[in-house]
Amino acid sequence: MPTAPRTAPPPRPSLTERRKAETQLEIARTAAALFAERGAAVTADEIARASGVALRTFYRYFRTKEEAVVPLLANGVREWLDDLATPPAEAEALPVREVLERAARRSLTPADEPAAEALRWTRGLLRVAPGEPALRAAWHRVHHDSEEALRPVLARLTGAGPLQVRLAAAAANTAMRVAVEEWAAGDAAPDGPRGPATLAVRALRALTAGLPELDAACGAYTENERESEGNPGRRGERKGGSAAGRGR
Repeated sequence: MPTAPRTAPPPRPSLTERRKAETQLEIARTAAALFAERGAAVTADEIARASGVALRTFYRYFRTKEEAVVPLLANGVREWLDDLATPPAEAEALPVREVLERAARRSLTPADEPAAEALRWTRGLLRVAPGEPALRAAWHRVHHDSEEALRPVLARLTGAGPLQVRLAAAAANTAMRVAVEEWAAGDAAPDGPRGPATLAVRALRALTAGLPELDAACGAYTENERESEGNPGRRGERKGGSAAGRGR
């Protein structure tokens, strides 16, 4: 089977950028713990003091106290997207649907205690979010941004048209969000048969069942495009013929 060219990993962030991200994540963890414990009564000053930073440092990173939880909420989503953007070589023979499921399992199965703790903090946030519009907005913004970032990844993996890619991104992103929300509403452990990873796979299968584009082998379309670069006739055939096929 032909293999698609591997996507080069993104450049490593600078030391300054890494330190900034670590500080933001530490503030986010503290904010999540305080919100889960006290709800909207917590203040930005309390979050800053508990995080060991000055209030002006807090506001250099975040505009509001609710925005402080975004790095924590976005962390798992970012791991999922990074995993999909650079799938392992053996994934090229797998259907895109299976690659999505495997990435979901990896991102939502805690590899260590800090990862499990992050999921528990997320659970605490989601439990108080229904009564806190600003926290709900932060959660939904994370997933809106995730869906936007997922589109070009799925476009490259599937070669589907814009509508199909948008539907697939919306379905996959919604499956991840609903799985975490459903898990957070209960008392199941972060791992195991009732954990968010298992729920995410179930949700992915339910919401993407009507998307045959995800049954294609991961990366095969990219290889076809590379082979047709020197063949204008084949490029025209791809743009014309396959568009009709994708519109079925």
